[in-house]
Amino acid sequence: MIKPFRALTVLAMVTVASGCSVYSLPGQQPAPTAPPPPSPEAAPSASSSTPAPPQREPARDPNASDAYGGLVERAAAARSRGDYEQALSYLERAQRIDADSGEIYLELARTYAASGDDASARAAAERGLLYCRGSECEALREFTR
Repeated sequence: MIKPFRALTVLAMVTVASGCSVYSLPGQQPAPTAPPPPSPEAAPSASSSTPAPPQREPARDPNASDAYGGLVERAAAARSRGDYEQALSYLERAQRIDADSGEIYLELARTYAASGDDASARAAAERGLLYCRGSECEALREFTR
């Protein structure tokens, strides 16, 4: 009585497990799917001959720079005292507030350079070039040369 029950249990488990298999026989391919139709916004309109204006980067939130501005100032003061670890700590906190700020990356690059870590200064500057504006960009480029 126990052996037939055990055999049935094993057979049921194998059947269930085979239903979860991802194996397909050679030569069989999944049914092709058609790409989704283009959205009306993506399709060029025949009636309009003027090109669309380039998309602009969204304006930065002025409150964000207010939020991290004090941390950047404290970091600059700590860097001028030679307390690079404290300066980096302030700048990391500032980055948590605004991770896309070129100003913060510039200050990171300056702090790493002042501490003698040129590789980290260059890496911070390269990352900051993705987010910089105006004079920040030129200052960041100086660290990548």
